[in-house]
Amino acid sequence: MKSERDVDEIKTTRESDSVDESLPLVSLQNVSVGYDSAPVLRGVDLAIFPGSLVGLAGPNGSGKTTLFRAMLGLLPVLGGSLFRNCPLANFGYVPQSAALDPQFPLSAAEIVEMGAYGRVRSYQIFPKEEKQHAGEVLDQVGIRHLMRKSFFSLSGGQKQRVLIARALMVMPKIMILDEPLSGVDEESRRTITDVLIKLTHEKGLAVFFSSHDLEMVKRVADRIVRVDKGKVWLEERSSA
Repeated sequence: MKSERDVDEIKTTRESDSVDESLPLVSLQNVSVGYDSAPVLRGVDLAIFPGSLVGLAGPNGSGKTTLFRAMLGLLPVLGGSLFRNCPLANFGYVPQSAALDPQFPLSAAEIVEMGAYGRVRSYQIFPKEEKQHAGEVLDQVGIRHLMRKSFFSLSGGQKQRVLIARALMVMPKIMILDEPLSGVDEESRRTITDVLIKLTHEKGLAVFFSSHDLEMVKRVADRIVRVDKGKVWLEERSSA
């Protein structure tokens, strides 16, 4: 049974239908998140602004995915306040592993088009303008020439760029990417980080990505958020 104090501290989650550019796209104040009322992270204070490239660094199992799931509305916050300054429909999400069945040989373009399903009335009659948009986002990640290739025939880095393009199909204000550089070769890492930088500096999107590689995060991100042992904190970016 909850005490009066428990009731006072229970979470609040708010979402705006329109974007106020002067506010962060996502703001967390003293947030606790976890599963079955058991917090994994406590006291999270964080704000993600438009045009920022923020890296979340922490070891495997430290709670990076848990934090992302709460921001995406997939997990309720257990305490504190979480405010979204745009609808969840404007969040682009690239999970650490995509639930795609290789028994269904979809092309790269068909995977990307899935990102428009929230806007399309009939999947059988896919609008011409959405197909054009799919080509444009594949251009943004540099793999339009692979759009007719089977997704499962692509390299790990190419697959990751297809999934980024799929997230861009929702026309997001903010992109959340869970370990986007994991399991890809060094050349793909450089290409993907270049894409993330371009999305923030040229397109004005907010990008929040996670990695267990702190040194890589320091090289790429404008702001560094650390997570470990149930705590989340902001770290100054090295000037070196």
